[in-house]
Amino acid sequence: MTIHSIRPFLALGLLLGLMACGKNATTEEAAEPYPVTTVIRKDTVLVKEYVSDIHAFRNVEIRARVQGYLDQIYVDEGHEVQKGQLLFQINDEEYRAALDQARANLSSATSEATALQLEVERVKILVDKNVVSETELRLAKAKHDAAKARIEEAKSAESHAAIRLAQTKIRSPFDGIIDRIPFKMGSLINEGTLLTTVSDTHAMYAYFKVSESEYLQFMKNKNDNPEDDVVELELADGTLHRYRGKIETMEGEFEASTGTIAFRARFPNTEHLLKHGSTGKVRLAVEMRGVVLVPQKSTFEIQDRTYVYLIDNNQVARMKPFVPRMRFSHFYIVESGLKEGDRVIYEGIQDVREGSKVQPKMVSMDSLLKQ
Repeated sequence: MTIHSIRPFLALGLLLGLMACGKNATTEEAAEPYPVTTVIRKDTVLVKEYVSDIHAFRNVEIRARVQGYLDQIYVDEGHEVQKGQLLFQINDEEYRAALDQARANLSSATSEATALQLEVERVKILVDKNVVSETELRLAKAKHDAAKARIEEAKSAESHAAIRLAQTKIRSPFDGIIDRIPFKMGSLINEGTLLTTVSDTHAMYAYFKVSESEYLQFMKNKNDNPEDDVVELELADGTLHRYRGKIETMEGEFEASTGTIAFRARFPNTEHLLKHGSTGKVRLAVEMRGVVLVPQKSTFEIQDRTYVYLIDNNQVARMKPFVPRMRFSHFYIVESGLKEGDRVIYEGIQDVREGSKVQPKMVSMDSLLKQ
């Protein structure tokens, strides 16, 4: 092959080499700027919200214990009442008559016993004089003992009648607020009929359920920081209850169907704003030490796995899977897969491809935490 015939091939090789260099130059020029932040480790306070049912400190059904017509209603729905205050009066004529009869029976039994006591004394004198046999004395004593038993029976009947009469007056068992009254004066009330409900609302209980893992975390944190049992209550209108509450106790076992356990928090309610049966959200703040944080905006999911684009030392984006522990505001708390100091693309990840060259524009994680 002559020199003249080689020249076209040299020219073609030179052209391809220049094109390759141009392509590399283009690739270098194609590095796109992206906001990049650094994964950090820090102490934080995690606020969790739980739907709760609110119950009065005491909530008692007031039921009739005797039958009769409702003569008087001394209170109205929603009224505040004091312990021992008269609420209802059931007609007591029948029960007064029963008490009078019981007292008469007691008086009769007492008189009979007195007469038989005198009989015992008389027979005893006759026995001493050998006028009558010892058997007559034993018979007289037996009759007297039976009379004394009838006295005790009559006393019991009198006490029972007095109790039944007292139960026609229905009083409040404690200070509280009257609920709905379904009956009006003149209604025939049967024994056991629900007349109303009294709620003691000076303090309220909020019941909420947590998972087993959250329970374990709460108990561990409580041992380190006893103040972790203080909670807040968000009301139905989105405002916070004026007073903070405290977790007092919890149920003894987990629900098998849900894997949760119920906590009970107590809240002061001096203005009686909270009512029995209302709802809200308990806000529980849990202090977490030395957790790794990554912005949620930096993450994406593929087939149930969570990824970020990690920037290596050559400024190249690499997909990196990690395991999130839980959400915290606009961040994930990392369980595993990322470490403090890792650089990740903060936003615009939908335009990034594996192996893309990136021009980092650093964004402070502290500024993101303040948002």
